[in-house]
Amino acid sequence: MTTQAAIEGYDLIGDVHGCGATLGALLEKLGYHQRGGVYRHPRRRVIFLGDLIDRGPRIRLAVSIARRMVEEGEAHIVMGNHEYNALAYSHRAPRRLGREWLREHSPRHNRIIKETLDQYRDHPSEWEDALAWFLEIPLFLELPGLRVVHACWDQSLIDSLRQTHPNGRIDEPFLEESVTPGTRAFRILDRLTRGTHLPLPEGVEIHSGDGFTRRSFRAHFWAREPRTWGDVIFQPDNLPEGLEDRVLTEEERARLSHYSLEERPLFIGHYWCEGIPALPTGNIACLDYSAVKFGRLVAYRWSGESRLDANHFVWVRVPQEEAARPRPWEIDFD
Repeated sequence: MTTQAAIEGYDLIGDVHGCGATLGALLEKLGYHQRGGVYRHPRRRVIFLGDLIDRGPRIRLAVSIARRMVEEGEAHIVMGNHEYNALAYSHRAPRRLGREWLREHSPRHNRIIKETLDQYRDHPSEWEDALAWFLEIPLFLELPGLRVVHACWDQSLIDSLRQTHPNGRIDEPFLEESVTPGTRAFRILDRLTRGTHLPLPEGVEIHSGDGFTRRSFRAHFWAREPRTWGDVIFQPDNLPEGLEDRVLTEEERARLSHYSLEERPLFIGHYWCEGIPALPTGNIACLDYSAVKFGRLVAYRWSGESRLDANHFVWVRVPQEEAARPRPWEIDFD
């Protein structure tokens, strides 16, 4: 392992969602090569933006690659909402909540985690180890010159979390508290891993491209003076006709965070962008480009710049045959 002093920068990688073979391809393209079952680079490190699991065909491979890199000091990682969901789904609820699991095993929740559970079904000990590792993953990273969070950097909530969990890692009591709306733990986990959602009008729904029906939309946090819903929407699904011009209420504006251009570079995932990677602002990069929907698995090569450059994006397309074709760079961990 190279010393910290030799590191030239970080390669930040967006939501993998079980596209493990494509992750191997991206790492190879970035100049990482396997030594001792771990992808390594002589001068750089990776930062994973969370959401390694769910939906894709090679979930165990994705988790194995990332975890081995993190444990060997070749990478950092922040928790995504899917790792959080897996923890809550698999954790029995205290009796006071009146249900068996922290995250109820509803048809919707079952569907989200189905591929993960299917792929770990014959490897129960490995799944338990993965869950224990998920609990060790911090919710945010603040390193010299850059910040990383899965969905939304909310300084007041991060400061609140630091007061009780200085390293950004939650524990079981925090996890148990986080499933109750209105609690401090709920607000922190919801905002940092899911961002801000604004509810749609009564009776209005979005039928999303991933097959889910949604009654809210994802809002971003970098508009300086947003006026309408169209100023803050950040998702590939369009709002129903006419709603982009709907004026934000004072209550809605109060719910929005703001990350100013004067802040250090911030890297996020979560928002399943589409097309050619682009920067929403000069100091924010979103790296989720819908890999699991045969989009792009995207990295940003950061080498200390205070203003980001779209030429630093690196990506590979996710092939339609990802689930079927063996890849020579796969780690054999069975």
